Amino acid sequence: MTIDFDRSDNLQRPPMGQTRDPITHPLIVTATFVSRVDSTPRSERPQDAGSAKSKHGNEVHLPNWRPGALALEGNENLAFEHWDEYWRKVHGPKFAWDEPGSSSERVLRYDQVHRIASGPSSFFPPPYRAMIGDDGKLPAEPEKCVPPYGRPRWDGLAYITYAEQDDIERVLGQEKFAERIIADEQVAFRMVTREITREYILIPSARHRDPISLVKIHMRNPDLSREEFQRRLLDEHAPLVMGQSATTEFVKRYAVLLNIGSTQKDPEGSKIDAVSILSFASLNDVEDYLVSNDHEAIAQSEAALTGEGSEWWTAINYSVMNRLMPEVATER
Repeated sequence: MTIDFDRSDNLQRPPMGQTRDPITHPLIVTATFVSRVDSTPRSERPQDAGSAKSKHGNEVHLPNWRPGALALEGNENLAFEHWDEYWRKVHGPKFAWDEPGSSSERVLRYDQVHRIASGPSSFFPPPYRAMIGDDGKLPAEPEKCVPPYGRPRWDGLAYITYAEQDDIERVLGQEKFAERIIADEQVAFRMVTREITREYILIPSARHRDPISLVKIHMRNPDLSREEFQRRLLDEHAPLVMGQSATTEFVKRYAVLLNIGSTQKDPEGSKIDAVSILSFASLNDVEDYLVSNDHEAIAQSEAALTGEGSEWWTAINYSVMNRLMPEVATER
């Protein structure tokens, strides 16, 4: 049986999709962090106006009071799984498909980066140790000593790449994106950031199919200006990262995204000064990288540059669209 790929995102990436020659100048990325629709109170997680849509198309203003009204999934036991599936399998193809009168040709890449709770994070970093009591044995009553869950601010990242900044409006200004894609975002997400970043690829990926990413969200030390922080992150910290033997062993891709503005009012995204994304072949490689002596030096360097609000976590990568092959390092 021959598979019908009509309207599928397979047509927007290799081996089926057409690619173009690599670009060596810094690319433009809308590093769109997202939080999922769920029943969390607004006091704990902000919500964009118009988001968290009900089945009738209205905003569910208090989703913790009316979780069953959410259009995406009314059963709280299925909410996360349904959201994770919807983002990849429904929203992704909608974004990638060129409906009549629209074109996504200027989107060079669209990667979905889905945070996974079982991966390392700044809230629960490795190594993971067996829990013991005063007697040196495992707890006899584990129900009384379950560790609290530290929840990162964001559930994932839409990593959308363009050749030039003006291409953002050329794409997102189209009716399809301005009306129907935004409407779909309001079903799936409670908040979406809108920052624009300049991308520096420091270690290019061989195939741009690395399955795991370590996402580091940087908010600068308040003693530093954004300009000074970004300069030091790129000119001083990044060479330190690349100079470690553990980086050579484990890291398959390394990119730094520097915030240069926003597509619209963006109170949460504007707080982010930069993002570092390191890709790996497996979750165990991330764990081994983070507990290496080399990474201790990296962490100390980061701590001197960053401030309150910074966080890092691990995610699964999905390449939805990719028109650039091979990937090359950014020329500076």
